[in-house]
Amino acid sequence: MLTHINENGEAVMVDVGGKEITERTARAYARIKMQSETLDALLNADLKKGDGLSAARIAGIMGAKKTSELIPLCHNIPIDKITVDFEKESDTALGIYVNAKCTYKTGIEMEALTGASVAALTVYDMCKAIDRGMSIEEIKLLEKTGGKSDYHREG
Repeated sequence: MLTHINENGEAVMVDVGGKEITERTARAYARIKMQSETLDALLNADLKKGDGLSAARIAGIMGAKKTSELIPLCHNIPIDKITVDFEKESDTALGIYVNAKCTYKTGIEMEALTGASVAALTVYDMCKAIDRGMSIEEIKLLEKTGGKSDYHREG
């Protein structure tokens, strides 16, 4: 059953008024691939625009906070914490990890996913002057806890 569609097939916002307030967490991931020289410049804060990872971290946090303004049927939820971390996965790939936490009636998965997406887009923006061939290859939910069920991606 689709929770955001009513009996007439119209989009609706889910009523969370009767749901229990619980601690909820989500962890999302994005990967951006680029030339090895680009990744080196990013990791060494040697970009013409400045420190790309700091900009991407702030953008990821800000993006997560703006999720309900970007995704039409998302609730505006009180966010307790957002973290954005980066990991060099290879000579040409950067992993972006966003952890989000709230204590509320509905989850925080979309905020984590939006944060990862915006952080990846910011890395692209910071590095595009030297590498327009970058690609954001993957954005996915790794896990979520709280509410009716937990989810942990295998692998």
